[in-house]
Amino acid sequence: MKYWSEALRRLDAYPKTLEDFRIQTLSGGAITLLSGVLMVFLFASEIREYLTPRVQEELFVDTSKGGKLKINLDVVFNSVSCDFLVLDAMDVSGESHVDIVHNIYKRRLSLEGSPMEEPRRETEVGQKKTTHAPSPKNETSTPPCGSCYGAETPGSPCCNSCGEVKEAYRRKGWTIVAAKFEQCEMDTEGIERVYKEGCQIYGSLLVNRVGGSFHIVPGKSFTLNHLHIHDLQPFSSGEFNTSHRIRHLSFGSKTALDPGGNALDAVSALSPKGGLMYQYYLKIVPTTYSRSDGGTFTGNQYSVTRLEKDVSSSLDSGGMPGVFFNYELAPLMVKYSEKEKSFGHFATGLCAIIGGVFTLASAFDKFIYSSSKILEEKFGLGKAT
Repeated sequence: MKYWSEALRRLDAYPKTLEDFRIQTLSGGAITLLSGVLMVFLFASEIREYLTPRVQEELFVDTSKGGKLKINLDVVFNSVSCDFLVLDAMDVSGESHVDIVHNIYKRRLSLEGSPMEEPRRETEVGQKKTTHAPSPKNETSTPPCGSCYGAETPGSPCCNSCGEVKEAYRRKGWTIVAAKFEQCEMDTEGIERVYKEGCQIYGSLLVNRVGGSFHIVPGKSFTLNHLHIHDLQPFSSGEFNTSHRIRHLSFGSKTALDPGGNALDAVSALSPKGGLMYQYYLKIVPTTYSRSDGGTFTGNQYSVTRLEKDVSSSLDSGGMPGVFFNYELAPLMVKYSEKEKSFGHFATGLCAIIGGVFTLASAFDKFIYSSSKILEEKFGLGKAT
C-alpha cells in the first residue's frame, strides 16, 4: 500500500512549495483581483450564451398551393378626407376588389392628426349605404323615381341619389358632370371638406395568395368594360396631396418574425405639393419560425423599393395621385429553427475560461516579478559603485 501511495505521489503534476518559500507581492494581488473580476464577467457571458438558443436558417422551395393571404395595414393621410379615399385590390389571377370597406376602418382626423370621431366600419363591399326616411304604414303613394338623365335601363329605371346617377353614367361609359345632376346638388358637404381633414385607414383584407397590388387613392373607383377606372371629378389630380405615414404593413400573421420589424412600419412620405404617385414594390418571403419548445409561427418578411412620380400635369402621364403597393411572392421560403446548445459545450467553455485566465495571469505575474527583480539589481549595483 505504501508503494502505491508513493507511486501516485510521483505522478503529481502540481508540486507544492512550502509556505516559507512563497513570496506574495502587491502586483500579484492586483493581478489576482483583476483575474477574478474577468472570470466573473466571462462566466456571465458564457451562461447568457448558453441560455440563448442558436437560430439556424434554412431555405426551401415553397411548395404550398392556393390559399389566401391576409394583408394588415394602417395608413394615415395628412390632408385628404375619408369621404374621398378608396381602397382597391387586384391580383394576377384577374380577381379584383373595388372600393373595399369590409374589415377596413376609416377614422376622420384633423389636419393636425387628432381624431375627430370614432372609426367607422361598413360591412358591405363596393357599395355605399343609403338612408331613406321611413314611410307611414298606411301610405299608399309610390316611391319617388329620380331621373337618370338618359342613362336609365330597364333594370335600373330610377336614380334617387347622386351615387346612383354616377353609376348609371359609368355603365353607359358617359362623361359625368355632377353639377348638372339635381341629386348631386345636396352632395356638397363631403366635397367641401376634402382638403380640410385627414384620414386613417386601417384593418385587413384577404386576397388570393398570388402576386398582386392594392392602392389607396382619392376619388371614386369602378370597373367599366373590364377596365379599372378612377373618377376624380370635380377635382384634378394636381389638387390632391397624398402625403402619408404608414404606421403598419404586414402580410399574414402579425407575429414579428424579424427582430427589426416590418420594413414599412413607421415610414413617412411627405411633400408640400400635390399630384404625387407613391409606388412601393414589395418582395414577400414566406417565413416559418420553430422554437425550441416546439412552438411554430408562420408569417412573411418582405423587402421594399419606393418610387415617386409627379402626375399633377395630366392623367395621361401614366398614373394618378395615391399610394400603390405592388407585391410579389418569392418562390423560396425561409425556416428559422432554434437549436439548444449542449451542456458539454457549456462546460468546455467554462474550463477554457478558467484555464486561460489563470495561465495568462500567471505569465503576466511572472513577467512583472522578473522585471522588478532585474530593476532592483541594477539600482542596487548603481548605488554600490
